Amino acid sequence: MAGVETDGATGAPAIVRAATTTDAPAIARVRIDAWRSTYRGMIPDAYLDGMSVDESESHWRRILQAAPGRFSVFVAVEGEAVVGFAAGHMLEPPKLGCDAELSAIYLRADRRRTGIGRRLAGTVAAAQRGHGATALLTWVIAGNRPARAFYEALGAELLVEQPFQWDGIDLVETGYGFRDLDRLVAACGGMAALH
Repeated sequence: MAGVETDGATGAPAIVRAATTTDAPAIARVRIDAWRSTYRGMIPDAYLDGMSVDESESHWRRILQAAPGRFSVFVAVEGEAVVGFAAGHMLEPPKLGCDAELSAIYLRADRRRTGIGRRLAGTVAAAQRGHGATALLTWVIAGNRPARAFYEALGAELLVEQPFQWDGIDLVETGYGFRDLDRLVAACGGMAALH
């Protein structure tokens, strides 16, 4: 089946499913590992090396316990291992003409460029569309060329590039918008990816 990648060890397809609070530790590990492998050279090493799995786990546990309809969090699982995740939420008020946001999408380094990220993005877009969203905003650190290429390949429109601060670190972020969620979901393989 197109867009479904298999675990090289078991041959089992990666499954995308709704995250639960028990996934918070794995989500935290994937996020921190992804930041460390992606943002070296963009964010100071001391910041990346000092990231805490416990703090990140607590953050994701709170999100996963939030009221339904506000957040959508999905994990990609191969066997028992969470190999990626994505999250989205409604924006109140809307920003840059978008009423929802793809706020996170991270994969283990060895699972990038396998189609899993595309499936996660499409699943979040479909979930937010189900909550009434009509357009999706996502932010990328401007120097993250692979992420920018990923969103551009899915049809994202460049909306803005602006300076911002992350925990006191001066960075530049790029905002992309998806104005047609049906088109985005279709570009990501539709809802067949969700198990």
